[in-house]
Amino acid sequence: MQTGELLTRVFIWLALSGYTIGAAAFLLSNGRPAWLRAARWAWTLGCGCFLVHVACAFQFYHAWSHWAAYRETARQTGATFGWYWGGGVYVSYAFTLLWMLDVLIWWTQGLASYAQRPVWLTAAWHGFFVFILFNGTVVFERGAARWFGALICAALLVCWMLARQRENTVRGA
Repeated sequence: MQTGELLTRVFIWLALSGYTIGAAAFLLSNGRPAWLRAARWAWTLGCGCFLVHVACAFQFYHAWSHWAAYRETARQTGATFGWYWGGGVYVSYAFTLLWMLDVLIWWTQGLASYAQRPVWLTAAWHGFFVFILFNGTVVFERGAARWFGALICAALLVCWMLARQRENTVRGA
């Protein structure tokens, strides 16, 4: 494995780990400040690693060319679905900007601000995030990476179910 490929892969898995730890800590925090701080730090480090991953991908795979990234996205989509469409690269750009904005908001509006968001907004954001995660790891990967991605998705689902169960127990009490 070449250095560029190794760096690109290491940083995406560090980013996914940061997201997973951050999301799990947030879901299981029950409003505890120490858990929320850990979630915010993991979330921030995950975002930073994702930005390094994007830079590595553009440096080592696309020669800093948007059109090269677009063509590669179209090739991968075509190989998987038979539909040669590169528009997924724009979804990736939006995802990158939204994650950076999300981190910025969490740091500037305070620790509790994330937990005080409307439920629909948090659900939509994390739903989008898990959609990206699932597609990037399970749909478009193979081998061990696919199984690790499926494990991350399953772990997040379990954390979400535990958080929902806790909320229902509190509401029913």
